[in-house]
Amino acid sequence: MRNILQNLDWSVLGDMLFKALPALICITFHELSHGYVAYRLGDDTAKSMGRLTLNPIKHIDIMGLVSIMLFGFGWAKPVPVNMMNFKNPKRGMAITALAGPASNLVLAVVFLALYKLLARHLIISEIMFYVLRMILMTAYISIALAIFNLIPIPPLDGSKVLFSVISDSAYYKLMRYERYGSVVLVALLLTGVISKPLGAATQFVFQKLLF
Repeated sequence: MRNILQNLDWSVLGDMLFKALPALICITFHELSHGYVAYRLGDDTAKSMGRLTLNPIKHIDIMGLVSIMLFGFGWAKPVPVNMMNFKNPKRGMAITALAGPASNLVLAVVFLALYKLLARHLIISEIMFYVLRMILMTAYISIALAIFNLIPIPPLDGSKVLFSVISDSAYYKLMRYERYGSVVLVALLLTGVISKPLGAATQFVFQKLLF
């Protein structure tokens, strides 16, 4: 048993745990933005259900969080939105959906600016090295979350944006399969069908914002 434990590659587990805090920051900011924008547009569903909070436990989807730590891409528990509370339901839903990815791009810009500031003016120690690495990881995951969530597969935000440009009947047909969306997404990531192009897109945006 001791030999088995010694031969295990603990770096994989360590890498997953290292991504946990950045992932929680990114998904919390993402979902809070959805709820806040919906509230500003007239829907208080998220507020009444306690989702306008910085408490990450309220926003965690276990499968989505594990997906982030394994693949770098994932999702959170969708914020409840009642589109009928919007003056213009389709427009309101699209804006609310886009608020998540947009907020993640803003978060990435802020963290990359913080990284540049600290890297230039602080003496790099072992502790500071890990702090800077954590900041970069947060920015990278935030960008990945923004890009990934624009895919038009339920429950991702892209499916909600799609609603604004298709007929109501077509959208409701799409939403019937929402409960299967998470399984489909994991399968696509495992097979590499979307993980490689998403990784390339994330790296491109990350490099552009960093330099």
